[in-house]
Amino acid sequence: MFKERPAWKLTKRYIRLYEIEEVVSSNAVKLQLPSSMRIHLVVNVSRIVWYREQVKGQKKEEEKPVKVDGVEEWEVEKILNKRKIRGIEKYLVRWKGFTAEHDSWVKKEELGNVKEVLEDFEGRIKVEIRR
Repeated sequence: MFKERPAWKLTKRYIRLYEIEEVVSSNAVKLQLPSSMRIHLVVNVSRIVWYREQVKGQKKEEEKPVKVDGVEEWEVEKILNKRKIRGIEKYLVRWKGFTAEHDSWVKKEELGNVKEVLEDFEGRIKVEIRR
C-alpha cells in the first residue's frame, strides 16, 4: 500500500448523506442505504452523525466527460492501487474532478487511453517494491 493513501479502515467512514427511513425505537433507526453496502439497515443512534455542510473549496465540482473517438469518457487523475482477482488485473482509479468517494476499480483493458498514468503508477510500484 502506498504512503500517500490513508489506511483502508479510515477512508470510508463518513462519505455521504443517508436518510433516516423510520425511527424503530428510542435508540435505533432504519436507514435508506444502497444495496451495495453490506450492513444491517437498522443502526444504533450513537452511530448517527449530524450532516454538516462542507467548507468552501472542500467539495470538488464534478467535471463533465471528455469525448474521445465519439465516446464520452472521464479523465483519470491518478492510479492509487492495483489488485489481481482470478487472473484479472484491476486498478483503483481517482477520477479528475471527483473526490475519493468516487474512486473505482477498473480493468486494465478499460484504461487504454491513459498509458502515461499507467506507466507512472507501474514505475512508482516498482520503487515501492524495491524498498
